Amino acid sequence: MIMNCTFPTVTFPAIPNFTTSTISACPKTLNVTSLKNPMPFLKPPNKINPTKLKLKISFRTRASVSDSNGGTGNWVKWIPTGAFSISADKVFRLISGATASPIYQFVSSPTTFLHSVDPRIKLVWLLALVVLPARSHIAMRFGLVIFLSFLSIWILPRHVWMDQLGRVSLLSGILFIMLGLGADGVTPLVQLRTPPPAMMGLPKLPASLGGYSYLIMKLGPLQFTRKGLSVASIAACLTFTVFQSASLCLTTTTPEQLAFALRWFMLPLTYIGVPVAEIVLTLMLSLRFITLVFDEVRNVALGIVSRRINWQDLTMMETIDIFVIYFRRIFKNIFIHADQISQAMIVRGFRGDSKTHKIYFLSDSSFGMADIVSLLCLVGVTGAALLSDYFLV
Repeated sequence: MIMNCTFPTVTFPAIPNFTTSTISACPKTLNVTSLKNPMPFLKPPNKINPTKLKLKISFRTRASVSDSNGGTGNWVKWIPTGAFSISADKVFRLISGATASPIYQFVSSPTTFLHSVDPRIKLVWLLALVVLPARSHIAMRFGLVIFLSFLSIWILPRHVWMDQLGRVSLLSGILFIMLGLGADGVTPLVQLRTPPPAMMGLPKLPASLGGYSYLIMKLGPLQFTRKGLSVASIAACLTFTVFQSASLCLTTTTPEQLAFALRWFMLPLTYIGVPVAEIVLTLMLSLRFITLVFDEVRNVALGIVSRRINWQDLTMMETIDIFVIYFRRIFKNIFIHADQISQAMIVRGFRGDSKTHKIYFLSDSSFGMADIVSLLCLVGVTGAALLSDYFLV
């Protein structure tokens, strides 16, 4: 690094009756008597009045970065200081607003028929919606997506389903486009090993009468084929059904109900030594802890946004440092909540034995009309998915 510095600049008062033209007109041998007022030049320096002498001193420092090649210093202009700071502000505002709606959190009101359905039937529905998109026709897959979309609009509040359906649909759409163009998008450069039928004396195979085409759409060097459509539809529909069905189940079911349903299904596994009580307790604590995590992420982001930080005045390292502080504060608050939960369980008499933790719920449960309708719909959807490959071409 080479630093170029300038020395202090001293400015003296102007000399009267002496201009630039006088200097240019002077000969090489200066005749003092020819000047109109030679006294300022003949006066000794110690005779000058120091009060009339005004010195104007200014310091200027310049620094430059260079090397022997003269091109390494250009890396400074590539640092995205302004754009990075603006993006950081948008990220924190997005985080503070994204978790404003309850994500995977029980919504007690408005009460719908899905709230009264038995949690064991809901778990069976979840299992069916995970298996059916991969084992059914493409029309059935999109039918399940449309069914879940209308069910979400009907069951969930407006501000909840608009936020959830938008984000899940965006994720599924990105997967559909990427897998549709990437699964079989590039034409393989493979040469057939068998000679054409004309060289072997065989008649040419007739063209298909049904208008079948393996290639659906071509987009430049990429192509959208039937294989890409099948893979993309399976991945996108499976992603949508898994996320949205889980959201519907957790929104209309309390953690205690889900723990009871899971324990009812896993109860036979206790005879082979599976710790069912510990699994159920861990599930219930995890479901309770999900809301705390989302609340902490939102609260810390709101705290940063409310301080109105001037992001444009920060450097890139200072912005990164704020992100590090943000994540560190989230984990610190989460660990504090975990410690408080453990202390509360110890105070209430928990000593590590999961079997002593009882779930007092659904002790006298009975099937109602909503449960019967849900089972009939489940049987109908499963039968339609299994028969779709035989009747839909």
